[in-house]
Amino acid sequence: MDATAAPDASASASPGPPTARPADSAPTPDARAEGPNPGPPPRPPEDSPVRKLGEQFFDAVAEVGNLAVFSGLTLMWLVRRRPRWSTLVPNFYVIGVKSMPVVAVTGTFIGMVLAVQAHRQFEAMGMETRLGSVINISLVKELGPVLAATMLAGRVGSAMAAELGTMRVTEQVDALDVLGANPIAYLAVPRLLACVLLIPLLTLMADFMGIIGGAVVSTQMLGVDSYHYWAHSRAFVGGLDIFAGVFKSYFFGAAIALISCHRGFNCSAGAEGVGKAATEAFVTSFVAILFLDFCLGLMWNKLYVAIWPNSGTLI
Repeated sequence: MDATAAPDASASASPGPPTARPADSAPTPDARAEGPNPGPPPRPPEDSPVRKLGEQFFDAVAEVGNLAVFSGLTLMWLVRRRPRWSTLVPNFYVIGVKSMPVVAVTGTFIGMVLAVQAHRQFEAMGMETRLGSVINISLVKELGPVLAATMLAGRVGSAMAAELGTMRVTEQVDALDVLGANPIAYLAVPRLLACVLLIPLLTLMADFMGIIGGAVVSTQMLGVDSYHYWAHSRAFVGGLDIFAGVFKSYFFGAAIALISCHRGFNCSAGAEGVGKAATEAFVTSFVAILFLDFCLGLMWNKLYVAIWPNSGTLI
């Protein structure tokens, strides 16, 4: 009886068809294909050169945008409100009169150095009488305006940024805003006007002193005939050459004033911030001067050739 019942028991215990698992326990095809979630990509370390380069690039782009906005606001206040003479005259004195000695000395020595350096090459070619044309055309076209602007950026631009930065740190700029006086109209516009109006005069002074210095060295020390020296100078240097140099100086003065005022208004706190603002104002102004000189030179060349096709280039 027991033996016959055993097969029935084993038959009843045999496994039947497989039962389906619940849907929530089955792995999805996406999970099986992708595996574990890797998470966001790792960020570069803080001291990574690539990261530092990217941060500096985006900071420079943001700085250019802020400078453009500040320049637009300054020009807007220049048109809307005429500055008072009480704010213009001190800036004229500081920017113009006090810059005359350093510009005069710089222009004189540049003309003298040009004469000394160029005389040997011209003498080897038998063209020492043309030395005056090269010295004077170089001064009135390039060296005069660029050196005058560089001296202005070093002597006035850095001081301007330091002064405005100190006013920002000591909350004098905020006090002007509270009193109802717009800081840009009261502080930036007079400095912009002084730089733009006086840098052409400083450029002409640098040109004149450089021409005198080069002529003295060439004719008195190097033995170049004075008649031919001045004759070739008059033949190669014209009024358009002088005008081109003076025209460029207006843009140089505007760039120096806007960059220096912008750095002063955005100065960080502390004495270190004021010094950093002054340094950045000079360096940025110098780079802007060279960039504008290149762009304006290309523009004048194309314009001059378009008007006088057979006359060569102007700058």
